[in-house]
Amino acid sequence: MITVTNASVKYDNRFVFRDLGFTLPKGKIGAILGSNGRGKTSLLKAIVGLQKLTGGSIQTTGRIGYVAQKTEITFSYRVLDIVVMGRAPHVKMFRVPSVEDYEIARKTLTDLRLDHLIDQPYSRLSGGERQLVMIARALASECRILVLDEPTSALDLANQLVIFQALQKVAKKSGLTVLMTTHAPQQVSLMCEYVLLMYNTEESEWGEVDSTLNAENLERLYGIPMREVKVSSTEKTFVPLISTTET
Repeated sequence: MITVTNASVKYDNRFVFRDLGFTLPKGKIGAILGSNGRGKTSLLKAIVGLQKLTGGSIQTTGRIGYVAQKTEITFSYRVLDIVVMGRAPHVKMFRVPSVEDYEIARKTLTDLRLDHLIDQPYSRLSGGERQLVMIARALASECRILVLDEPTSALDLANQLVIFQALQKVAKKSGLTVLMTTHAPQQVSLMCEYVLLMYNTEESEWGEVDSTLNAENLERLYGIPMREVKVSSTEKTFVPLISTTET
């Protein structure tokens, strides 16, 4: 579970966000939407302890796994070794990863359909493949909370679906709590149960996706007209209303 209470972050004399609050229950998937510079990444960093709050508080339950937008690793480790690093919290001091740790890493890669990359050098992977490996490393840690900063920004549609299905499966089976940022409302509609809309420094809205994610709120969030489109009886998506004028 993640509970954010009256949280504020300020850089120099400017607040990035102020008096923000929400609670994401255990085993649920939540998303944060907002325009660039609104403070989404700063909020995630505050949740995982990498950013100090100016005011308010954040409480979390259980170990946190964090996947940044981009991770630089200079040494050319194998993919399997990168994922085994996620087992560090379970390896005693002065010990090396066990056979079980490697088995868990291999299973995690298989679950994400990445077993074909197991022996590949991380440095030779594409940006999307690297992001998938970082997600696998976080999941291999057996964290109770997973925080992801735009996890699918470098992924094609097929791999986005792999990630969505894997996260939903783990959340349902083991009670993993997932919070991510994204710029795609359709992703939120597809896989999330809660959403935070960061309108501006002072104003935000948190609620269940079905009631909070709508065309009116998205128009307010991004400043462009939006239309809700029914994909099926249970699914919907959102498209911007862009007009063109011939000259």
